[in-house]
Parts: sequence; C-alpha cells; structure tokens
Amino acid sequence: MSDNISRRSFLRKIAAGAAAMSLPLQLRASQSNDDKPNIIFIMVDDLGYGDLGCYGQKKIQTPNIDKIAFEGMRFTDCYSGSTICAPSRSVLMTGQHTGHTRIRGNMCTVGGTIGYKGSRKIRRMCLTEEDRTIGHVLQKAGYRTALVGKWHLGAYSPEAGPLNRGFDEFYGWLIRAGSTGGYYPSQRYRNQELYNVTENQNNKRGKYSTDICTDEAVEFLKNNKNSRFFLYLSYNNPHSPLEVPELGPYADKDWPDHVKTYAAMIHRLDQNIGRLMKMLKELQIDDKTIVFFCSDNGPRSEPTEIQTEVADFFDSNGPFRGYKRDLYEGGIRVPMIARWPGKVSAGKTSGVPWYFADVLPTTADLAKAEPPKNIDGKSIVPVLLGKQRDIGDRFLYWEYFESGFQQAVRWQQWKAIRLKRGEPLVLFDLYKDLAEQRNVASKHPDVIEHIEQYLKTARTESLNWPLEPV
Repeated sequence: MSDNISRRSFLRKIAAGAAAMSLPLQLRASQSNDDKPNIIFIMVDDLGYGDLGCYGQKKIQTPNIDKIAFEGMRFTDCYSGSTICAPSRSVLMTGQHTGHTRIRGNMCTVGGTIGYKGSRKIRRMCLTEEDRTIGHVLQKAGYRTALVGKWHLGAYSPEAGPLNRGFDEFYGWLIRAGSTGGYYPSQRYRNQELYNVTENQNNKRGKYSTDICTDEAVEFLKNNKNSRFFLYLSYNNPHSPLEVPELGPYADKDWPDHVKTYAAMIHRLDQNIGRLMKMLKELQIDDKTIVFFCSDNGPRSEPTEIQTEVADFFDSNGPFRGYKRDLYEGGIRVPMIARWPGKVSAGKTSGVPWYFADVLPTTADLAKAEPPKNIDGKSIVPVLLGKQRDIGDRFLYWEYFESGFQQAVRWQQWKAIRLKRGEPLVLFDLYKDLAEQRNVASKHPDVIEHIEQYLKTARTESLNWPLEPV
C-alpha cells in the first residue's frame, strides 16, 4: 500500500512539474496569439488620391476616414495593383504584380468566359483553383474570412466566386451586371444564395448598396467578435454612375448636380466607415484589429465630360498627372491608411513606396502565416510597427493592355513608362517632378539601362493577354 501511495505521489509531482514547465510556453503562445490581430481591409472604388481631407481635399468632408489617418499611419507613396479594377484586385488577392497575376485586364482577348457589357459581347478571366489568395492564407492560419461587397474576380463563372477562392462568407455581388448591379440592386448574394432586396424591387430605390455593405459588415463583426477574422470590405463608391440617396451637406452648394452628387457619395461612404469603426469600439475589439483603407485605382470611371469635370473640380488626382486607365501617378498612386491602436503609431506619415502586391505577404506576416512562394510582394509590417524605415531597394511593376501594351516601373525616386511597345522609356524623377512633366531619360542613361535590364525578366507571357509580335 505504501508503495502504491508513493507511486501516486510521484506521479502527481511529475504532473505538477510538467504543468509548471508548460506554463511559460502557454503564456508565450497566448501572447503570440494576442499579437495576431483581426484584419479589416477596406477597398473603395475609383476614389482619387486627392479626394480625402487627410490627403488635401478642401471641398468634400471625410471626417471619419481622416480620423483613421490621424489615429494611424498615412502613406504618401502607395500604389494600386493596376490602373483599372479587376487586375488591381487580382494583384491584391494573389500578391503577384500584373506581369504575373492571373487577371491582367478587365477583359481578356483569348479564353476566359463570355458575357455582355450592355449589348457588347466580351471575355473575362477569373482566378482559378491554382491561384492562392489572401483568403486561403488566412483560412489556413485559423482566421474566419469574409468578403462584403464587390468581388469582380470570377468573370462569368459561378464556380469562381469568393467561396471557391478562400472565403468562408460572402455578401455582395460577383460582377456589376444584371439584377445585382448598381447602387440599388434588386438582388444580392448571401454566400451562394441569390436573394431579393425587398426595398429595391420593381425599380424602387429603397436601399443603397453602400449602406447594405456596412450592415452586412457590422453583422459579421458581431458574429465573429470572439474569433480571429479577416474582413475584406469592398465598397462601390464613388464609381459611376453618380447616384446617392441624398445630397447631405452639399444640397445647397452652388455646384452642378453631378459635382454635388459625387461629393455626397464620398460623404455617404465616410459616414458608413464611421459606423463600422464605432462598432469595433462597441464590441471591444478595436485594439485587437488592424484596419487598412485604400482605393483600387485613380479617380474617374469613364473619360466622359461629366466625369472629367467632377475629377477636375475636386482635383481628385491631387498633385499627379493622369486618371484611371493611365500609368501616370494619377492612375495608380492611391490613398492608403493603416490603423492598429497601440501597435501602429498614431499620426505618422510614411513615404515608403509599396503596392497591392505587398498586401498578401503583409496580412500573412500579421497572422504569422506562410505566404505562397511565387509572389512579388514584401511584408510592410516592419514599417507599420516602426521597426524599419523601408522594405529594401526594389522595383514596382505594372502593365496595361486597353490602349495597347504599356508598362510602368517605380524604382527609388524614378518612374519609367513605356506607352507603346518598341518605343523608348520615358523617365521622371518623382522627387523633383511629381506631376511627371519632364522626361529626363536622356540625362540618366544609367537609370534607363538598369530599368531596361529589369524589364527583360519582369513578366511572364499570359495565355489570356498574349502579345502580338513586334
């Protein structure tokens, strides 16, 4: 009996010792997990660099977005993935720039799936099962992943939606067409279910898409406040057509109606983002959540007289040359803000050049996850946390097909553009010439040669966007 008691005592001591030894490991694991934030990535559509108060806008009120900048880090040299929607989002999702990512234009010339834009038959390409997205990476890291709003990466294929590409939940529209399109959609997706928006039936305009997106985002936050989550909130404002329920503070302005509407669309967007940020505080997950805010490309949806007048009235492209569909800075340099209370220093401004290809490795880094091997981006977490001043000497690359094959490169202070195949590069010194008015290629042949050498290996051929022989 005494031997048995001694044995039990010995086993209890062993168990107690093991528990004591494991406690620091448990604490470290807990602390490590606490360092993994919830991630919200807010993307808006066709908002210009100069459309926000925190980027110099004087006529449009954006107090809630400005507050995010005041409480976080504002980037002056962040770039979209492309100068148009679908490839920009493809770069964001895959971490590959437009020389490598699957979707390199809104419409492809070969393959894809066929659909219609108005009465025009077009081809679109989707992300395939081979493509690894932010959703896949964060799912594997234990995050609940959701897309609210615009997907635009599934072409016309029902098997290429967000739920098939790394997202656990989806609320919004696959592509801006048919009953799900517009600011007052009559139908909308809830995961795989296409449901009727009661308030918008029979051409009624009862429920604004931007408000719906925020309602759905808030509901997702409530349902997942005790989980680790990634929310990709992809609004449509202020993309054309110019529509808004009310003109708000701009109703009495002595401005043209379309100008007032554009301002009201941004104001409405700002109010909705304020509602989202308020909910983070109410749910007591504000300090556990990093929030990114950006635009998918430069301002102006179509180069029409009205859209141009709006962009010029508000100086939407800020100090830059060009608009959406241009590879000049105005088409690809976008507002970008990051906020994480207690981690990202408040009120900071950073001039570190980075772009959408960096978002996947950045979110992977935040989640302590392993990003795919075949990406072009780098994590900017060291910059966000104030541990590094930059992320190294590198090239940023873009290509664009709608106006014939064009390329652009940012390297250090240099910006090079090739507007037509076979033509020489034009070169701008962005430190001295933000508006890209003075081609200095002839003065810096060494820079041109360095960039030309990079361009020889910058891209792979695409089956869906093949290049014609020169």
